[in-house]
Amino acid sequence: MSLSASLYQGITGLQAHSEKISVIGNNLANVSTVGFKGASMYFEDVMSQDVYTSAGVAQVGRGVRVAAIYSDFAQGSFESTTESTDLAIGGSGFFTVKAQNSGNQYYTRAGNFRFDSDGYLCDPHGYVVQGWAMVKASTAAATGATTSTANTNTFSITGSPTDIRINNFQSPPEATSNVSIITNLDPNTTSKSNSTLNPYFAMFNNWDGSNTTPLASTAYGYSSTLKVYDAVGAAHNLTVYYDQVTLSNAGGNTVWEYMVTCNPNEDGRTLSGANGSLTALAGTSGAGVLMIGTMTFRAGALISESAYTLKSNGGALGMKNLNTWQLADFSTGGYPLITPNFIQASNASIATATEATPIAMNFGIRNTDLTSNGSGSYTVGWSQSKGPLGGTAAAVGAKISNVGWLPGFKSPVIDAMTTQAYDTGGSSTLFQSQDGYTAGFLQSISVSREGILTGTYSNGQVLDLYSLTLTSFTNQWGLRREGGNLFSETRESGPALTGQANSPGKGTIASSTLEQSNVDMGAQFVSLITAQRGFQANTKVITTADSMLGEIIAMKR
Repeated sequence: MSLSASLYQGITGLQAHSEKISVIGNNLANVSTVGFKGASMYFEDVMSQDVYTSAGVAQVGRGVRVAAIYSDFAQGSFESTTESTDLAIGGSGFFTVKAQNSGNQYYTRAGNFRFDSDGYLCDPHGYVVQGWAMVKASTAAATGATTSTANTNTFSITGSPTDIRINNFQSPPEATSNVSIITNLDPNTTSKSNSTLNPYFAMFNNWDGSNTTPLASTAYGYSSTLKVYDAVGAAHNLTVYYDQVTLSNAGGNTVWEYMVTCNPNEDGRTLSGANGSLTALAGTSGAGVLMIGTMTFRAGALISESAYTLKSNGGALGMKNLNTWQLADFSTGGYPLITPNFIQASNASIATATEATPIAMNFGIRNTDLTSNGSGSYTVGWSQSKGPLGGTAAAVGAKISNVGWLPGFKSPVIDAMTTQAYDTGGSSTLFQSQDGYTAGFLQSISVSREGILTGTYSNGQVLDLYSLTLTSFTNQWGLRREGGNLFSETRESGPALTGQANSPGKGTIASSTLEQSNVDMGAQFVSLITAQRGFQANTKVITTADSMLGEIIAMKR
């Protein structure tokens, strides 16, 4: 074996340790780089040469070379920031970004994202963060023959990952579809409206929607008002009036008449008559009344409710005639429906109309028997099984003594929070809610640990806009470093496996947080020392071999 082989062995050692020092230097250079993942170099020996000895064939190594450089994907430490779009992944996933011009897709752990002038969420290179658009789920509030959309706060992803872009800084309005009004009605309140002909709808008879004041303050026992919203976001007052019905020998039961109303001037309903004529309610005596009915209490507890709405103009009978007020339609939840039609849409004045946006009225009791009676309405019966309740409000009758029946829903269920009639020193509203809202402007952006990018708007709405796409790989060590904290997919890494945050293998997201470099300076300096000494030792091999060659050359002197 010649001494020149020792020189080449030393050279391989110098080259390998030089490369290792380069890797260590790059790690230390990026010790403050956001989301940087350090690398480690591994050596292997070069193929050995066979030599013959007295004991047989032996092997002599021919040096060293770089076997592999593996990225270290260990979790880096977290740093808190003041920007909600600074994001860090707690786990093994990657953010997905895409170049707008070329469409090339990259993966990164650096979550220092910002919105650009066009509303795109971008990394420092202008590459757009990818995510799924979120859509608001809808549920159907079934009426007699059609369905309507009820407001929910449930969102779900749709389609495939796309550019995250906030290009609409407004929250569109949402029409009210559910109203809850829970009250306590003082049983000591005497009836303010009385009628021998229609005792259960005396207050309704005193209503005159053509007057400036439709109902005098002396004509009802209590009222409760809340704002509701139409399809364009305009607010309207919805008022429920209550008045106790004067009964005799009622067996401990009390009955209250109620009436759901709006401003008569805002009542946009147009109803058809038997001869096909159309009548606008605005300006008539019945304008503003959306529903009438009764509530029956036993020992202060609500046990029954009836509900009637106006479905035709009644022709010569008029809008105030009880024969024109028919059984209300019901939502799928069992609550009676009103249809104020504030925006005066065509074919939208009754709950079963094709363009209707009805509102479900919840007083704390619902009807669980939604079987159609064959005429577009739902069956309502006596709560004591004394036969079916008539199809109109007039069928309730005028009997107020020895009352042995209770008009109401056929199969009523009382909610946990319900209207009541207890002696608490006066009537009061216990709870009010509605699910509509007006238009609003975007005020702030936040990101949840599940990666849901949410917008908070001036109208109080918090809307889910996007779900960030996180990506994992079967062999993440096969990814190619592209610079700029970016990785690209290779054949060795396998295809990108996309999913939402907090799903298996993807990790969770921390907002207002950045992942720091995972480089351990102490470990790097130890590696630097060993690499330096290795380099130094290999130089000694070369100088020693050179000295021996010098001695050989000197032999000829």
